[in-house]
Amino acid sequence: MDDNRIKNIVIVGGGTAGWMTAAALIKLLGHGYQIKLIESDEIATIGVGEATIPKIKLFNNALEIDQNEFVRQTQGTFKLGIEFVNWASQGSSYVHGFGDIGRNMGLIDFYQYWLRASQTESVPDLQAYALCNVAARQGKFMRPIDAGNSPLSKIAYAFHFDASLYAVFLRKYSEIRGVKRIEGKIVGTALRACDGFIESVMLDSGEKIDGDLFIDCSGFRGLLIEEALHTGFEDWTHWLPCDRAIAVPCEATIAPTPYTRATAHGAGWQWRIPLQHRIGNGHVYASKFMSDDEACSILLRNLDGAPLAEPKMLRFTTGRRKKAWNKNCVAIGLSSGFMEPLESTSIHLIQSGIARLLSFFPDKNFNQTEIDEFNRQAAFETERIRDFIILHYKATKRNDTPFWDTCRTMPIPAELERKISIFGNNGRIYRDSDEMFDVANWVQVLLGQGIKPDGYHPLANALTREENLRFLEIQKSLIDKAVDDMPMHADFIRNNCQAVAM
Repeated sequence: MDDNRIKNIVIVGGGTAGWMTAAALIKLLGHGYQIKLIESDEIATIGVGEATIPKIKLFNNALEIDQNEFVRQTQGTFKLGIEFVNWASQGSSYVHGFGDIGRNMGLIDFYQYWLRASQTESVPDLQAYALCNVAARQGKFMRPIDAGNSPLSKIAYAFHFDASLYAVFLRKYSEIRGVKRIEGKIVGTALRACDGFIESVMLDSGEKIDGDLFIDCSGFRGLLIEEALHTGFEDWTHWLPCDRAIAVPCEATIAPTPYTRATAHGAGWQWRIPLQHRIGNGHVYASKFMSDDEACSILLRNLDGAPLAEPKMLRFTTGRRKKAWNKNCVAIGLSSGFMEPLESTSIHLIQSGIARLLSFFPDKNFNQTEIDEFNRQAAFETERIRDFIILHYKATKRNDTPFWDTCRTMPIPAELERKISIFGNNGRIYRDSDEMFDVANWVQVLLGQGIKPDGYHPLANALTREENLRFLEIQKSLIDKAVDDMPMHADFIRNNCQAVAM
């Protein structure tokens, strides 16, 4: 009987996507696989400060990486959410925090009781009932502890880190465990005549690298998935018109905040990602509405401290490959598509792509039904994330620039239109299958962007007016007490995972 097992895996491209893939495969596949990663020191990776979502902890835990060591090695900090400034309107601000909002009661979510009270009463903003939101504003952080029913038992968090240092960290991890790194540039790809599968890649040195399974981590270029296999690309710029970004690190002038900041400007937005040794900054914008020089000027005027490098220009097209898996090639990271990092989903999409590949890991027969299901799941995930990001642009009262006029009035995907419409009635949000963003995420952004429902869920009337207000008051006091007990973010880092000065 023929041995149909995949044995020879070739990863094309390093950086975060390549080395995350290599580390996961060498750790989780077990014995019997030869894993090679091809990268060139001459090809620069997109090494900006990265912000993540809480699921990154699952990836690091699967690799049995010590969290404190990971934070030290990547100059990392902790993240409780994202502050959005000037999105709903000029001067507006809200935090999209991780974790729960209040404590659910009965058959409905906590926020429904808040919606009821907010119709007729003067109550604090919904964010006052979410631990991560309150702690972020106060610069507090700690990991969850066993504290019974206290909110301190359920602190959700993620990380900020230097993506280039994370790639270095995972390269060491991978090579120690047997991944072979090959230095070189790919100058050609050989396809099998019988079925068009990738047979090998040719390096500029003349070396030929054969493989059973090829993983494309070559970035925007899509060296294998697009240039060799001509998979095709689905363009989403009619919904997400930003197509350029300028990135630059700067000096940190204050203690690192435990949250990312996204500040809307005239034709896009600016990210701020605090690390231990610096701050990562970037201006994402639409070139149709703003020149490169103006975008760069806005970015440099809004830095916390002196720039530490020359600004780096990135050009991109928002969208996805029509198939993330084509023949014997799987695209992971930017080669599979791109969505601006507004909700810190870039690393997550690498992680979920790797997890999906492991779930559908093939043999040499490459069953097409399973590949189709892989592609269906990948498309579903990216489309739901896309809709969540579109929401930030669509739900705005800003009319001060042509860019915001376009975003506010543009048609949007039918599924997003349906979600907004349902929420606008009685505040109901339904999570579609296993889409990434859950009810609490949608509620925070919808309310933060200025969409407040006309009513609330009728089951919230199970409490009397006085009982409802008392319920809200108790929840807020629990949050306030928990945050009072938390240390400052900078102190937590100093005492647990301070990086060596660079």
